[in-house]
Amino acid sequence: MIKKILADMFAQWAGTECTALEDLPPSGSYRRYYRLSAGKLTAIGVHNADRRENEAFISFSKSLARAGINVPEIYACDDTNNVYLQQDLGDTTLFAFINANRIDGEWTSELTQVYKRVLDALVDIQTAGREVIDFDLCYPRKAFDLRSMMWDLHYFKYYFLKLAQIPFDEQLLEDDFETFAAYLLSAGNNGFMYRDFQSRNIMLVDGQPWFIDYQGGRRGAMQYDVASLLFDAKADIPPGIRNELLDYYTGRLALREHIDAAAFKQYFYGFVLIRIMQAMGAYGFRGFYERKEHFLASIPFALNNMQYVISNHTLPVELPHLSKIWQALVDNERLRNIAARPRLKVTVVSFSYKRGWPQDPTGNGGGFAFDCRALPNPGREEKYRAFTGKDDAVKQYFALHADEMNRFIDLACQMSAINVERYMARQFRDLMVAFGCTGGQHRSVYCAEAVGKWLAGHYDVDVCIKHLEQGDRL
Repeated sequence: MIKKILADMFAQWAGTECTALEDLPPSGSYRRYYRLSAGKLTAIGVHNADRRENEAFISFSKSLARAGINVPEIYACDDTNNVYLQQDLGDTTLFAFINANRIDGEWTSELTQVYKRVLDALVDIQTAGREVIDFDLCYPRKAFDLRSMMWDLHYFKYYFLKLAQIPFDEQLLEDDFETFAAYLLSAGNNGFMYRDFQSRNIMLVDGQPWFIDYQGGRRGAMQYDVASLLFDAKADIPPGIRNELLDYYTGRLALREHIDAAAFKQYFYGFVLIRIMQAMGAYGFRGFYERKEHFLASIPFALNNMQYVISNHTLPVELPHLSKIWQALVDNERLRNIAARPRLKVTVVSFSYKRGWPQDPTGNGGGFAFDCRALPNPGREEKYRAFTGKDDAVKQYFALHADEMNRFIDLACQMSAINVERYMARQFRDLMVAFGCTGGQHRSVYCAEAVGKWLAGHYDVDVCIKHLEQGDRL
């Protein structure tokens, strides 16, 4: 029923019938996302039963857009059925970009430059946002106030500490929670707080950051969002780069606001800790309680971040019991190794049908094999024959045939995702996804690259892309 409603909304907006409707992978929320398309026209359909959250998102989107912030345009909404259509920003999240652009696992100067562009935009969001946002629509609170903080701290207590079986004294912990919250509140709440400003909620479109999932925004301290970004668990930013980016952010903010940089940074690490605790509550709820195991994989990264903060920065407030718990967590070997289970490796292969099917060296018998031979073939034209599907010339050729190519890739992603999710749940080690064409040079290479990068950006798996006709070996 929801898909039919969205398809009708799309047809009315686009002026033509929807020809494809794709379920997008679920996120950490209960919202459901769909990609609708007709030719080159695409839109994202959203269903969310929480009407007040929808109202906040739609209103904030319109207000931030008027302030010049890169947020998706809202094309249409249906309040009765709790659905709306928004601009399609593609599939490249900042998180996916990080995974695809680390070189041998190392951070690069290119990634630092992208983060600086994101931080430039964050200053605009925080300062311009407070002038244009209707804070009466903020949900569930207008500000990151005492009640909001206590909700987050209790989330951590009940869904992480209790479910992870970490002992604590209830009264002593509550006393420290109150002291900690009072300290954080003294930082003020003079900006628009995005609330979930992390790498999966930032899209890259033509190299520029765009922003999604700010429906929980409210008034709050400037430190919270930059803490969320720089201590985003699985982004795993090296400490030296984090410090460089924090200095960059405070410098940019100082051009707009009068700030004491030393005091700002002292409060900053307090907000880092409450953000880590909130995130750990989410990992516990989704992982321990809902048994979505890929959330547990973030716990060791969060503990690394917590250890860095408590080892290098001292808060000007006494938190004896909470400090004891923080130390117990970072010393907990069981939690440190909670992700030390079979990790799925997805090998994405391009091959030539002339040479036959690729053999799976894992003994798993192979997996998906997608036949790309029906797609437009640049190999028939002399000017493309020296190139492969990784080269810009071939990418430009496929851009001219985007309807066919994008539909094929979207379907391949959906099919592959079914097995990736099941294999992860069953703790399998290997899956092969193969793309074949006549020569194994253009179409299959392009598709393997696209699907491999999509999987790396959407799942906590090891993706290895191999092009057999370019000399790679399985």
